[in-house]
Amino acid sequence: MSDAITAEGLVKRYGERTALDGLSFSVPQGTVLALLGPNGAGKTTTVRILTTLLRPDGGSATVAGCDIVRDAGRLRSRIGLSGQYAAVDEHLTGAENLEMVGRLYHLGAGRAKARARELLERFDLTEAADRPVKGYSGGMRRRIDLAGALVADPPVLFLDEPTTGLDPRARAALWETISELVAGGGTLLLTTQYMEEADHLADRILVVDQGRAIADGTADELKDRIGGNRIELTAADAADLEAARRVLERSPVGTIRTVPESLQLIVSVIDGPGSLHLILGRLADAGIRVRDAGLRRPTLDDVYLSLTGRQASGADPRLQEATR
Repeated sequence: MSDAITAEGLVKRYGERTALDGLSFSVPQGTVLALLGPNGAGKTTTVRILTTLLRPDGGSATVAGCDIVRDAGRLRSRIGLSGQYAAVDEHLTGAENLEMVGRLYHLGAGRAKARARELLERFDLTEAADRPVKGYSGGMRRRIDLAGALVADPPVLFLDEPTTGLDPRARAALWETISELVAGGGTLLLTTQYMEEADHLADRILVVDQGRAIADGTADELKDRIGGNRIELTAADAADLEAARRVLERSPVGTIRTVPESLQLIVSVIDGPGSLHLILGRLADAGIRVRDAGLRRPTLDDVYLSLTGRQASGADPRLQEATR
């Protein structure tokens, strides 16, 4: 399987700040790669470079067989891009926005109009097709923006934090739409700060931090890196939480982490069911009250915490674009 995207040693600096510090990766044709990381990790800078909106200060990359610098003009006709915020004209209708994109891709008036109607139906926007976009909800705006990225039916698609600012219901609906798109065999590079988004959509995940790749693999491979399972306990109150921590520190278990605000204890273990039975027995013998207990597999958030020593934050639309 050939690679639709290759990046070798990409470097980008903004003054004294290094946004990308030798980033390298590849995306095989027909697969989905998620760039996962917090604000400032270099995700949006990577997308801007790969879509010819920025020139790298070092390194090289190819997308759809085109060099991003030497073949920038040819490359733009082979990619689609949906940014963090819907790039639509509020005063035009949904149909007019898509027709305009089609004409920019030189599809011709007739083909642009037909393609717009196809996409409006595909994204369940037919009823809103002739309404100005300024009256659309946030989820509808994201869908019309994503439709715009597909007008020219590009072989490679870039989605930069596509669900930023959406409520959980709208996010789930957009995930379903994206899943349907990639099922057709296209190549997708997705950037996100949401662990569950990467877990749900990506064939492979590249964890980036401070402009560098710090882990690469499938969701299961990354979870396996930190090994075993975890037991999550919820204590009845703060006193029981502290008492439980002291008891478990004397027990044959792995790392113990407390989350005081939610009265939780998170314990890494190898033998999940056996360890859960042991822990609950010792807490009961000590008279410690437990409201809830469960055995969980590591999450991508656990992976990120293990790799970086901090949890990935959610998207904050108030942050300036230059910090991304």
